[in-house]
Amino acid sequence: MENCDKKAVVLLSGGIDSSTCLAIAKQQGHETYALSFQYHQRHQIEIAAARRVAEAFKVEAHMILELPLGNIGGSALTADIEVPKSADVSLMPKGIPVTYVPARNTIFLSFALAWAEVLSAENVFIGVNALDYSGYPDCRPEYIHAFETMANLATKKTIEGTIRFRIHTPLIRLSKAEIIKKGIQLGVDYGITHSCYDPDPHGRACGHCDSCLLRRKGFIEAGEPDPTIYVK
Repeated sequence: MENCDKKAVVLLSGGIDSSTCLAIAKQQGHETYALSFQYHQRHQIEIAAARRVAEAFKVEAHMILELPLGNIGGSALTADIEVPKSADVSLMPKGIPVTYVPARNTIFLSFALAWAEVLSAENVFIGVNALDYSGYPDCRPEYIHAFETMANLATKKTIEGTIRFRIHTPLIRLSKAEIIKKGIQLGVDYGITHSCYDPDPHGRACGHCDSCLLRRKGFIEAGEPDPTIYVK
């Protein structure tokens, strides 16, 4: 087996979870390679946030790929579908919301896997969470386990026995408050991150989409000031 255990590809959106995930990968001593996607999402401002976070943590490389998921649509983030808004977390709709992007994590992880194979990096980090999240099916532990199994069946280097891929999900069983506390301990500046699904033209957060509500709830429960700039 190649000595690949120190390299890691980290999926980085520029939000709380992925930024904290990057900080954890760095803390564990990995050489980090950040991967972000411009997938025609309405909140493209998150790419600027991802750049800021990648620079702050001095990653080895930051790759930004363009994916035409807007051509597929099917989501309030990539099509002309209204982003749901609520007054507080208790009023968020149940079930899988319209902000779900079809197969997004499968697509993202597939590109991360391809880059990891080229880099001979056996580690892929993704900041999925199964507690304070919006109900997306591709954030569940059983999904991650299935993808890891597939990854080790589907690549040249795993078949040749030179590498074995591991999908790391260090946040998967943490609350948003616990994630924020962990990130602050590791030096994450959440003021440079972005979470809102429907920001205004100046990049200010709407304050009422699912992502904003979960972010604000997290800071309140963590007892930390929320650095987010909201429209109101």
